[in-house]
This record gives sequence, structure tokens and C-alpha cells, in this order.
Amino acid sequence: MERDSQLELYRLVADQLKEAHARVRTLQVPEAVRMALSRQLLAITASAKHDLSGASRRLNRLMNDLDEGRFPQEPDSYGTP
Repeated sequence: MERDSQLELYRLVADQLKEAHARVRTLQVPEAVRMALSRQLLAITASAKHDLSGASRRLNRLMNDLDEGRFPQEPDSYGTP
């Protein structure tokens, strides 16, 4: 039973990651912001291999930020945010 719930969580996180990547690709934001969001998604994807529930929480926070229009700041000309 535990294994079934773990597999379902994997499936859910994989579907959410797929949706998040698609949303980030279509955002009308500067390229630097898109790259920062893509890096966040890659980090979440990597963490899912070791901490699935933590990755799910991080992904939910990122999706909420996207829903509410909160994006990483674009770095200034000196490369600092």
C-alpha cells in the first residue's frame, strides 16, 4: 500500500513538473527571468530523486508564485539581482 502511494506521488510530481516547464516556456518575461525559473525547475527535478515530498512542496510554492505573478528579479548589468 505504501508503495502505491509513493508511485502515485511520483506520477503527480512528474505531471506537475511537465506543466510547470510548459508554463515557464510560454511566460512573457525577460530571458534572464525565464532562465532563473528553469534553473529552479531543474533543481526541483533533481531533488525529487532524493526527497520526493520536499520536491513536491517546492514545486507547489513555485507554481503558486507563478499563479500570483511573482518571478525572480532580473539581474542588473553587474550580474547581481
